[in-house]
Amino acid sequence: MNPLAVSAVGGIIGTIGNVIDDLVTTDKERMDAQIELAKIDASLLTAQMEVNKAEAGHTSIWVAGWRPACGWVGAAAMAYQFLLYPFMVWAWALMQAKGWIPTSLAHPPMLDTDALWVILTGMLGIAGARTFEKVKGVSK
Repeated sequence: MNPLAVSAVGGIIGTIGNVIDDLVTTDKERMDAQIELAKIDASLLTAQMEVNKAEAGHTSIWVAGWRPACGWVGAAAMAYQFLLYPFMVWAWALMQAKGWIPTSLAHPPMLDTDALWVILTGMLGIAGARTFEKVKGVSK
């Protein structure tokens, strides 16, 4: 299932929940409606997990390889940002002081990490849940 579709469906479910809150008058009816919404949400998550399993088990690198590719790109970007970049700036300043590089030439660019953090925290959160499953013996 497309992540955009999941968020759109989540928004629709939230809107339906608000409408139900307005229409339902008793606490029991409100609780029953919340249970039904939770069931819908759980079924959406289950459907997404099935899609994830199918993608991960696919024989084509173009289907099963996009998650590892995102992980490696994220790891490379973090390595550049936190390991390579500080040394490059230091070396750049040293080379400018020695006159090897003109002082008017700017140092290498810093990455805009906002989007990177969104992707990596999502992936690492999933990886953390997977590790938790392995520790608890749920995974084989």
